[in-house]
Amino acid sequence: MEFEDALECFLTYCVVEKGLLKQTISCYKEDLICFNKINKKNIVEELSLNDVEKYIIYLNNQGKAISTILRMVSSVKSFYLYLVHEKIINCDINQIDLPKKPSHLPTVLSFEEIDLLLEQPDLTKPNGIRDRAMLEVMYASGLRVSELINLELSDIDLNNNYVRCFGKGSKERIVPVGEYSSKYLSIYINEYRDSMKKGYYTEKIFLNNHGKEMTRQGFFKIIKKIAKDKDINKNITPHMLRHSFATHLLNNGADLRTIQEMLGHSSISTTQIYTNVTN
Repeated sequence: MEFEDALECFLTYCVVEKGLLKQTISCYKEDLICFNKINKKNIVEELSLNDVEKYIIYLNNQGKAISTILRMVSSVKSFYLYLVHEKIINCDINQIDLPKKPSHLPTVLSFEEIDLLLEQPDLTKPNGIRDRAMLEVMYASGLRVSELINLELSDIDLNNNYVRCFGKGSKERIVPVGEYSSKYLSIYINEYRDSMKKGYYTEKIFLNNHGKEMTRQGFFKIIKKIAKDKDINKNITPHMLRHSFATHLLNNGADLRTIQEMLGHSSISTTQIYTNVTN
């Protein structure tokens, strides 16, 4: 089977059988195209563990961060497991020795830095209201950025202050948000969103300046600019708001199990890292 055909079958499997998010599928595709350019084997039956090892060496020589290497190789691993499952190849991908990711604690923002972020958007402009609503919702709910930008109009209940989102593996969860989040969401949706659509139609709540769906990269640029304008001297990312949400809840007495459910972690051990941050 040619690599391109096998790749399409694998991506279809990820959508239909595993229910993975569109962003995850896109990453898989990008990583595997890169893998194929390096190993230069157009017939998947010729793939071996040696090709994966060569790929790791290549990524390392390119100066990629360990976290990036692990993510890109994880895509290849999932592809190999699929090929084994379909009896196209026969190998044990778990034999590959992966580089060890150094343990580090999440970087969080202080309460003061959160306030600076929330105060920055220009509330006299539609995109300022949109930015304030996105920041308020993300900090109040701990959503992943992919969950935030995929929120649809039917996913919010402004009367009861909660949002419905779909996390990893399309797992649904209901997350409460604060009154401020509901306030700015309501203002954005009822007073500004329609004027931002510019002829496009989408159920996604948050739109970019061209009237289309907000992207991860678009929100990343927004939050980086706000941090720069407010002289927040941290390499800020959208995920930092999620880390801050969890840490600040713990600092204010919330129990770990509740935070686990709100974050959508499948294991409590994943959530426990925030106890080290608070310590």
